[in-house]
This record gives sequence, structure tokens and C-alpha cells, in this order.
Amino acid sequence: MFATRGLSARIGWLLAAASVSLGLALLAEGRGMQATLVVVGLALVGLVLLVRGLAWAERRREARLAARLALLVGEDVAPCFSTDELGQVLFRNASALARFGDSAATLVAVLHEQFASPAAVLFRLQSRAAGAGAAREDVVTRRGHMRLSVHRVAPDRFLWRIEEFQDRSPTGRGAEALSLPMVVVNRAGVVLFSNEAMRKLLGERPKRLDRIFLQPRFFSGEEVQVFGRDGPLRAIVAEVEGLGDRREIFLLPAADRPEADTVRTDFENVPVALMKFAADGSLRSLNRQARDLLGDMPVAELSFHDLFEDLGRPVADWLSDVVSERLPAGSEVLRVRRAREESFVQVQLRRIVEQGRSGALAVLSDATALKKLEAQFTQSQKMQAIGQLAGGIAHDFNNLLTAISGHCDLLLLNHAREDSDYADLEQIRQNANRAAALVNQLLAFSRKQTMKPETLDLQEVLSDLTHLLNRLVGEKVRLNLAHDPGLAPIRADKRQLEQVLMNLVVNARDAMPEGGAIRIETEAVVLAEPLVRDRATIPAGAWSLVRVIDTGTGIPPDKLGKIFEPFFTTKKTGEGTGLGLSTVYGIVKQSGGYIFVASDPGHGTAFELFFPAHEEAEEAVPEPAPAEEPVRRPVIRRSEGVVMLVEDEAPVRAFASRALRLRGFTVLEAENAEEALKTLSDPAVEVDVFVTDVVMPGMDGPTWVKRALEDRPDVRVIFVSGYAEDVLSADQARIPNSVFLPKPFSLNDLTQTVQGQLQ
Repeated sequence: MFATRGLSARIGWLLAAASVSLGLALLAEGRGMQATLVVVGLALVGLVLLVRGLAWAERRREARLAARLALLVGEDVAPCFSTDELGQVLFRNASALARFGDSAATLVAVLHEQFASPAAVLFRLQSRAAGAGAAREDVVTRRGHMRLSVHRVAPDRFLWRIEEFQDRSPTGRGAEALSLPMVVVNRAGVVLFSNEAMRKLLGERPKRLDRIFLQPRFFSGEEVQVFGRDGPLRAIVAEVEGLGDRREIFLLPAADRPEADTVRTDFENVPVALMKFAADGSLRSLNRQARDLLGDMPVAELSFHDLFEDLGRPVADWLSDVVSERLPAGSEVLRVRRAREESFVQVQLRRIVEQGRSGALAVLSDATALKKLEAQFTQSQKMQAIGQLAGGIAHDFNNLLTAISGHCDLLLLNHAREDSDYADLEQIRQNANRAAALVNQLLAFSRKQTMKPETLDLQEVLSDLTHLLNRLVGEKVRLNLAHDPGLAPIRADKRQLEQVLMNLVVNARDAMPEGGAIRIETEAVVLAEPLVRDRATIPAGAWSLVRVIDTGTGIPPDKLGKIFEPFFTTKKTGEGTGLGLSTVYGIVKQSGGYIFVASDPGHGTAFELFFPAHEEAEEAVPEPAPAEEPVRRPVIRRSEGVVMLVEDEAPVRAFASRALRLRGFTVLEAENAEEALKTLSDPAVEVDVFVTDVVMPGMDGPTWVKRALEDRPDVRVIFVSGYAEDVLSADQARIPNSVFLPKPFSLNDLTQTVQGQLQ
């Protein structure tokens, strides 16, 4: 319809274009050009005729519809309108003309003076009618209330019927004669009517409730304050429900009823902490017990919000909901503001009315010990949840990094050092390794990294680290070491223990920008009974203690409980990732130890690390360090063999398959365990090594390997995973000839591991 109207409005341009085209055809020399122009001209003429026909049909349809509407609602006593989808008035009956006239072009303009926001109401009704066929709604007007009905009479036509109901309450002449001030308002607080007594009291004609009453909410029977012409006035409010959504509010004079001294005395001597608040949150009174509980705070001029800190939602909203009875009486544990020490109180709030004024009575009890216990439990749960999340993220990143670094290794095989792309590929490989180190920190925090524990002498470890630590702290900071000669060895991963010490020393150095001293000392500790400290209980027994003490700026008390959380840092933006102490925490806990911190702001911080003493100290045999080989074209003995590769991550599977084939292996690929077992069901298939992911959709790695080894007991196994080895250790111990290869692994790592299993 709208397209037809648009073309009809431009029909003159179409006729002109047709005339020009036919005229040019007469002047054109070539037959082809003449024929083209004639066809264009005739097409435009045909389009003009088509548009005229469609416009004529549309006018006929609208005329028939208007005739039917005139027969249907032409004599209706209620005003009726017909509109299009945009609200344009197409038809109005005699009652509509008599009531509203014919000057308004849209229905919104017709109803603009009748009630607030007619556009929103009409849009809502039309949308419902478009879907359901009809809709109806009652709205409050200045004269009473109005019922709007709408019917969809065509896909793009709507019939509206308006019924008006005159108000029969005393808002007419009877209300003007009343000596009591009164107003009629809607639910939004808009004043629909005010009598002469109210206008004289206020000195103006009010438009909203907030121009009459000082408090935003009140109930019938309560004492209120009114913006009088000569200043605030006290009155008792009486409210009557009117027609529709209207409220009729009357004001009654308030009598002076001073509070008795005996009531005040009883309130003061009650052996329970009590406070009274007004509806706006201002403090009316409090007794002796409440003053003792809150300490020496100046509470006289404070409000409910000033006294108590928000916990999850504004406390002022909670007070308002209780006073207005939107919520029943209840209790909350709130933190006390401006207290010298952190303290919490349980506040039981109940609505009261005194001398016609609504308010709230608060019953207080000390909840500091309970809140601290809850905070400790919440912190423990949060650390556990963050650890699980970090482990899952690390697993997914290890898969991505395996694919990135692996394909980078494949590209490096085809580039010499003098190639222009070699440096760029080397940068990709180095940054992938840096990302892998960051993932290892997440695994350390979540205590899901693979560890290689050995018996360590802490004195030897610290002596070996001394040179490196001195270089880290710089010239402004002194590093002192003190050892207990009776210190027992411990069982830990040497590389990770060194990382713990370096992280603590670097943090201590950063806390002393002007210089200072860092002291690392060890001590042999024997606990005759369990030691309870902070949130942990250290079992009785022999322990090796390491302290790292600095004289730096210290850690504020409100941040001390968060320093082991990942990505939390007290340093400036760009100076730290917030993973250092979380990594330390994870490594110590995974080693079976405990870590504690004590700090005095402005004087320094001390970290204490407890490791279980290893009673039977065995001489650690260091593993020979693998010789570093250039990533490009590693020299590996090529040998024939068949590898069954089972990996659900397609990029990792593609890299591993290419790497093994380049070394001369025959590779059988499978996306999951079920596909691998189906391939192995053929007895003619020979396999030398299974290379399988541990965690996969469906059947996991250890499960399918056990099933496959029943028929092929001599096949060697390599498990790979982005998780730590401990997720496999229990199952791997029952699978012979199996090794573990953690992700991300390089081309060399994979091919050397497979080669080692075949030898």
C-alpha cells in the first residue's frame, strides 16, 4: 500500500520520463537505439497505468471499508475512529466529531489532552490487537476514567472505540465546598484535581505529590509534613481508593501529643541495643546499649545509611521497604561505618508508628565474630572455585599453544636462518613459549601442574640461587641469608621451589623503591601439637620453615586477605600481572606445605613457608639436562613404526600427524576413542605406539587404551594432556609401558618421545 502511494505521488515524473523516451526515439538514428527507447517509453507508460489502477483499487477498498464502518459505528454514542498502522485517522463517526472535532490528524493528537503518555498506551494496545485481533484498557483521565477498545479490521486498519466514565466522587462542586484540603492523584503521583482548601493551604495549584508532602511515601492514618504556604505543616493523612487507578487524599489537622518521659526512660534502660529511625533514615533516638555497642561514634547527627554500610543493596532502600511495608520485618548483617576496628552487627528492623509518624525500630546484636568466620569460609570456597576455573582455562590454552607452536616448528623446518621469514617465525615460537609459561602459572595456582619432586637441601638450593637473587634485587637492596644447621631436607620440585623464592624476593624488592634489606632465613620447627594459624591448621610433626622478610612499605590490612588471588595486585597498572603470589600459593600447597603472611604497613612484610621435613633424606640424582637443539631440522634417527594418534582437537591432531610422518612414521588418526577402537577391530592393522589425549568427549584415554591392550599387550602408550599428570597418575600406574607428555609440546618433544618408546 505504501509503495503504491509513493509511486502514485511520482506519477507525473513517470509520464515525463515516458514522453522524453518516446521523443528521443523519434530523433535517434540507429534502429537498435530507436527500438530500445520505444520499449523503455512504453514500459513507463505501462507502469503509469498499473500505478493508476492500483491506486484506484486502493481508493475503492478504503471507500468500501469506510462505508462498512459508517454502517457499523456511524450512529454509536461512543466516539469511534479508524486509523492506519501509523495512527493516521482515516474515519471518525459523528460522536467523535462532536466530542473531539476534526482538526487532529492522528489519534495521539486527539487524546493528547485527555491523559498522560497517550502514545505509549496506543502503541501497546495496537501491538496487542495486531497479534490477538482486539485489545482493551482503562486509563485514568482528569474527568474520570476512559476505556479504550481497538479491533483489527484489516491487515493495516484498526477500529478504535472510546468510552468515557464521568467521576461521581466529591472532586466536582462538592469537593470545592469541602473545608478539608483534598487532592486526586493517579498511581504515578500526578495531581488530577485539587480543591480550593488545598490550593489555599499550599498557595498554588499542585501538579505532583512531591510538591505537597515532604516524605515520598506515607500510609493512611500517619502523620505527615506538608509544604504549606507559610512553611511546613503537620497533618494526618486519610486516603480513599477512587475509580480506576486514582487515589483520593484528604488532610486532617494533627494534634500535639508529646512523648512521655516514662517511655523515654524505659527505652533507655532496656538491656537490648535499640535504635529508632524515621522513614527517611534519620536517627530519632538510641538507648544506652546501642551506644555501648557502637562505641564512641558520634551518632547523633548520622542517618541509617551513615551508620551502616551497604551489603549487596543500599541499606536506605531496605529501611524504606520495611517502613512502607513492601517487605516484612527482617534482619541483615551490616558493617558499621566509621568504626575504629572492623565490626559487624545483626540488625533486626521492624516498622513502628509513633504519634502518627511511621518509622523503624532496629534491634542490634554483635555479629563481628560470625561475619569473620563467614568471610573465611567464603574465601576458601572462592579460592577453590577460581582454582578450578584456572585449571580449565589452562587446559584449553595448552591445546591452542600446542597447535600454534607445533605448526611454527613445521614452518621452521623449511626455512634457513638467512631466510627473511625466519626471524618472524622465531618470534612467534618465543611468544608461544612465553604464553605457555603464563599458563603454567595458572596451573600452579590451581595446583594442577605436573611436578617432579626430589629430595632437596634448602641450604644448597638457596646457596645456588644467591648469585641470581643478588642480581635481581639490585644495588639499593641488601640480601642476607641465615640458615639453621639442623634443618631437615624437604621433598619438592626444585625448579618450582626456585620460582617461589624468586617471586617472593622480587616482590620484596618492589616494595622498597628507596632501598632496604631482604632477609631469607631457615629454621627447623617441631610441632608437638597442631598449630592453628589464620585459616589453616598445621599438623604436628617436623617442618622446615623458610622466612622471607623485607623492610618495605607493607600491605594494607584490607588487602592482606586477597594477595594470593590470581590477577590481584597492589602494584600500578603495567607493573605486575597479579599472578606471582598466586603461583607461590599454588606451588607451596601442591608441595604439601603452608604459607602465611604478616605485614606492618610502613615497616615491612614477612612470608613464612612451612614444608614437611623429609625424614629419610635420599641423595637426589639429578637428571641429565637434555641438550638444546636448534628448532630447525633436529637430527633424529628415522625409524619405521606405526602410530595410532587419538586427539579430539583437530589443530593439535593435524600438527602431530604431520610431525610424525615427517620422521618416517605411519600414522593412523582417530578423532575419539570409539573411532580408534573401530579401526583396531581389524586384526590386520598393526600398531606399535598409541599416542592419545587423556580427556576426550565420550570414552577417555586410559579407558580405551586398557580395552585395546587386551588384544595388543605389547603396544607402547604415550598419554598427552593439557591438564596435569596427576589427573592420570592412578590410571597410568595400572597401564604398563606408558609415559606422559604434557601440552604444549614441540615437534622435537613429540618425535623424541615416540622414538624413545620404540627403542
